[in-house]
Amino acid sequence: MKQYITVFLLLSAISFSCSDYRTLLKKGSWEEQYEAALKYYEDKDFYRATVLLENVLPIIRGTQKAEEAQFYYAYAHYYEQKYILSAHYFKEFYETYSRSDRAQESMFMHAYSLYLESPDPSLEQSSTKEAIDAMQRFINRHPYSDYKERAETILDELQEKLEIKAFKNATQYYDLRRYEAAIIALDNFQRDYPDSDLNEEASYYKLAAQYQLAERSIITKQKDRYYTTIEYCQNFIDKYPQSEFVGRAESIYESCLNKVQKASKNS
Repeated sequence: MKQYITVFLLLSAISFSCSDYRTLLKKGSWEEQYEAALKYYEDKDFYRATVLLENVLPIIRGTQKAEEAQFYYAYAHYYEQKYILSAHYFKEFYETYSRSDRAQESMFMHAYSLYLESPDPSLEQSSTKEAIDAMQRFINRHPYSDYKERAETILDELQEKLEIKAFKNATQYYDLRRYEAAIIALDNFQRDYPDSDLNEEASYYKLAAQYQLAERSIITKQKDRYYTTIEYCQNFIDKYPQSEFVGRAESIYESCLNKVQKASKNS
């Protein structure tokens, strides 16, 4: 019986709360809606908070209350995991209230919301680039911020996503047997990301692609392409003597030497 009474009281409270909320939406003054929105926000009912604040913001724009309302409006979307919207409203806040004590936090949260929307490296990365630009702007504008260390960590993570994406794109050409395109893409990767941990593997794939290109070339081009492969192999073995790919590089190197020698004898 106690359980039934508890459930009944709970349902009654919810029903009353819903009734209050609907009444506020229809008949409440902007002051009542504003205060209720802040209370819903404190209670973590972010959906109702956003609806009420959306009603109130056009009315109070230009007043002292507008700054607080706009800030909570952005955060309410963030807590609802609507990161594209929260990014938009945080940006709107710091652009509108650039002198506010909350402007720096809003600028960081704009970039952070974009970061949370950044997809897996296997997917298209335009939103990752947008997040990088936003986070870099934040660091440039607030070099001594309490958020700086966190921002730099996030920036490194976002840039690593772009590295992985570029590497996967380059090696995909190799998998598709488009060896000339693979060599160009791997060269671009190494130029764009000279400090990447993936450069060892990129160097191996470049020499492997060059070898496959030589193997499939017409006879008049093979010799020069084998010589280029030999050069790539030597550079790789010198730079990465402990690499797991050294054995394969040495095997390709020996194969190229034999084929160059055989071509020289035939000529």
